[in-house]
Amino acid sequence: MNKNTKNLVPKLRFPEFVNDGNWKEKILGDVTKNFSNRNKKGIKLPIYSINNKKGFVPQNEQFEGMNSSDRGYDISLYKIIERNTFAYNPARIDVGSIGFSGELHNIIISSLYVCFTVSEEVNNNFLLHFFDTFYFTKAVRNSVEGGIRNYLFYENFSKISVYFPNKNEQKKIANFLSSLDKVIASQNDRLEEIKAHKKGLIQNLFSTEVKTEPKYRFSEFKKNGEWDFKNGNILFEPISNKNHNSDLSILAVTQEHGAIPREKINYNVVVTDKSVESYKIVEIGDFIISLRSFQGGIEYSNYKGICSPAYIILRKKNNKDNDEFYKHYFKSEFFIRDLNRNIEGIRDGKMVSYNQFSEILIPNPEPDEQKKIAECLSSLDNKIEAESKKLDALIDQKKGLLQGLFPKI
Repeated sequence: MNKNTKNLVPKLRFPEFVNDGNWKEKILGDVTKNFSNRNKKGIKLPIYSINNKKGFVPQNEQFEGMNSSDRGYDISLYKIIERNTFAYNPARIDVGSIGFSGELHNIIISSLYVCFTVSEEVNNNFLLHFFDTFYFTKAVRNSVEGGIRNYLFYENFSKISVYFPNKNEQKKIANFLSSLDKVIASQNDRLEEIKAHKKGLIQNLFSTEVKTEPKYRFSEFKKNGEWDFKNGNILFEPISNKNHNSDLSILAVTQEHGAIPREKINYNVVVTDKSVESYKIVEIGDFIISLRSFQGGIEYSNYKGICSPAYIILRKKNNKDNDEFYKHYFKSEFFIRDLNRNIEGIRDGKMVSYNQFSEILIPNPEPDEQKKIAECLSSLDNKIEAESKKLDALIDQKKGLLQGLFPKI
């Protein structure tokens, strides 16, 4: 083989195609056709958007129940989409915001989207999976233009090379990967069902108003009556211990992971030795108020370490109170709602103060009931973690198959 000739043969190939030789190479402009069919009469067709997870989605799902008509936008400028049409956001294609309409038709999307159809030479679903490959992602990054926000308009998109075998092999690859997508979607649905179940339990297992009982209650506690509520400062005290030698792990305080050593999440922020001296010690079981607590609640630490002095560290006053109970409560919608009531107008870059936290009434049922609720919700957390790992494994499997089923360029 000439050293300048590309080896367009995938590492993984279905047996019936192993002797079919190299794949073809063309540019996307050879196999796609750009179009712009405007909704000139302003017909009120369903309005869609495109996101990087689901492709085409109704716009009112994407934007909290509102669409362009509700906002008074001129939908006569929008583009009409028919069956088997691709569209992408030129400002977000680098994060995968590209969709395929499939059987969707007589819908409209913003005029900002680039729309195209595919020639008979290429299978639509094959091309959709090609757009998931590392090669295409890299090609997009090399082709975008712009300043603060990078764009990929059709002119440059059409110059990207695309590689494909005969139609039968394309269909085989597309069907195989699409079947895996269905398994991934099913696993994701399973995960979301458990999360929704947990959310519903949280709403019903906690008493959220003074002089009330929770809607759901374990049988052994039904005769206990109303929950006790106490101000935050009665249950938790602020901690500001800086007595360390700067040898403890620096903790990142995140909404997703709580307080966690920075190296565990590749959180790379350079800090000077001098500034670390002022950091506060966090013990296992401490709670931390962050700049984003008004959005995601108060974070919990499973680790001993140090954190920025900007954070407020809270520690239980009564060791009989259950860590996990308050870990769940401080991330609940009703606690975040109460927190927001107390910090109205101070959100822009300002920390929730201990005094403001102290004014909030927090439920404080008997320790045994706290423990029972915590065990119930933590068991669901374990299920969520297990199902999340299954989902991640399937996604990684697909990534590996994409690398193997398409030639390495």
